[in-house]
Amino acid sequence: MSVESKQSGSHLDIELLQGYLDSLGKAIVEQMFSLYCQQVEIYLKDIENAQKNNSPSEWQEHCHKMKGASASVGMCKLHGLLKELEHSKATQEQKLVLLTKLKLENEQASFAFKDWLASK
Repeated sequence: MSVESKQSGSHLDIELLQGYLDSLGKAIVEQMFSLYCQQVEIYLKDIENAQKNNSPSEWQEHCHKMKGASASVGMCKLHGLLKELEHSKATQEQKLVLLTKLKLENEQASFAFKDWLASK
């Protein structure tokens, strides 16, 4: 197994994604991922605003939305992080660190998804 495959495997629910690929086809899976990429920019901006405004309810709401979106495209590691963040009682300063971690994990998961899809 290549390093890329191992990386994809730790970030992605390969079984779910393979099911999508088998039943919907590659073009639809590519569209799903494209839509995710568009939406995630909005979610991250909303989560960032919630952190800046020190609004726990908005933080929770937007983490919840992104959590659902990440699950729908099989990003299991990102989904797990968002589950934790959604109910985090962290301070505003701590949430800034968590936001950085979230952005990095989203980048890694997106890269893993692109890598996985390119291999199909």
